[in-house]
Amino acid sequence: MPATPSTILVVEDDAIVRMLIVDVLEELEFTVLEAEGGEEALRFIKNTELVIDLLMTDVGLPHMDGRELAEQALLLRPTLPVLFASGYAESLAKPDNAFVIGKPFSIDQLRDKVKSILS
Repeated sequence: MPATPSTILVVEDDAIVRMLIVDVLEELEFTVLEAEGGEEALRFIKNTELVIDLLMTDVGLPHMDGRELAEQALLLRPTLPVLFASGYAESLAKPDNAFVIGKPFSIDQLRDKVKSILS
């Protein structure tokens, strides 16, 4: 791990799932920001004082889905890697610099995916 932990923005509308993901990432010594939906996530992304190393978003969000969020986020931060969490990972069209982890995923799968993206 680098001296400064990487910061991951987790966007998940299911509070229990979000809490579990945040807990796992914090145990792995990442700094975690969390948002319930796309609009809340965009407030973090628009804050130029925040360093965000990875956007991890559920695809099936209400109001603004994960793909729409990623499109807007990449307009503001073109080099930001995006990790989509989806139960339909195989059929997900994704932009460059985007990755997919299929739901449900294990703690080990999450750890390995995040570390490989950030390395």
